[in-house]
Amino acid sequence: MAPDLIRIVSRDSPMALAQVERVRAELDALHPDVKTTVLPVKTTGDKWMGDLAQVEGKGAFTKEVDAALLAGEADLAVHCVKDVPADRPLPAGTVFAAFLKRDDIRDALIHPGGLTLDELPAGTRIGTSSVRRIAQLAVSHPHVECVPMRGNANRRLEKLGAGEADALLLAVAGLERIGRSDLITEVLSPDLMMPPIGAGVLALQCRQDNTELIDLISDLGDRDAYRETEAERMFLHVLQGHCNSPIAGYARVERGGELSLRATVFSPDGKVMIHAHEWAGRLDPATLGTSVAVSLLRQGARELIDGIPH
Repeated sequence: MAPDLIRIVSRDSPMALAQVERVRAELDALHPDVKTTVLPVKTTGDKWMGDLAQVEGKGAFTKEVDAALLAGEADLAVHCVKDVPADRPLPAGTVFAAFLKRDDIRDALIHPGGLTLDELPAGTRIGTSSVRRIAQLAVSHPHVECVPMRGNANRRLEKLGAGEADALLLAVAGLERIGRSDLITEVLSPDLMMPPIGAGVLALQCRQDNTELIDLISDLGDRDAYRETEAERMFLHVLQGHCNSPIAGYARVERGGELSLRATVFSPDGKVMIHAHEWAGRLDPATLGTSVAVSLLRQGARELIDGIPH
């Protein structure tokens, strides 16, 4: 028996709500008879503007959403995979029922004067609190200055407008979701700015016992997104990274169906970089993720990660 009403819980930011609208539209196209309602919640991460490590790191964006799901106040949660901690399992009693077709994984530069990253003069203030972006910029563009900036994308754009920074780095997918891709000055290649694990993937999470809903939702899943996300999240799980450790990487399913995973661990100043890139061959995605993590651990990733305060 398919449910006739699905209650979707989400963070209350404009981007999170836009993501929910995508899910509702895809559900409506496949199952027009099923109705949906939205339960927006404000999360610790949205309320706290300081260092995320002080409020449980990335779990700060998912805790209240998980609670609504487990309490039975909602049936389905929509998450950006990059915001879901991989160093610990999903809350007991919940599962990912589907990963939607992957959006752009790249980062974008927004500069009001239209300059590209290479054209930015020395001392340009780039607004970002991402340790991943800061470490990579420290190597590729050491003459720019990173200034801490938290808040959802709309809030950061407001801060840019108010002069708190001269430029911003934001995810292309996020800007597309809130309809602001017109602001992009330059899209950065993953070779220059490697994305976070889980970039561009939306995950649909349900209670494990809600089998009718899981069956219904799995229709929205994308096989390539599933394989790539499985590899990336297993990689992060084995590596046991925390939210202050600059870790980047992405899996990719090539046209022939071959899956590869490329990943890097950085020191916060970007001076130490440990790389690995492997093809799955006959390995399943999770085994590929494990293999790449082990490769980095062999090269000293554990000491690098544990040496960073968090």
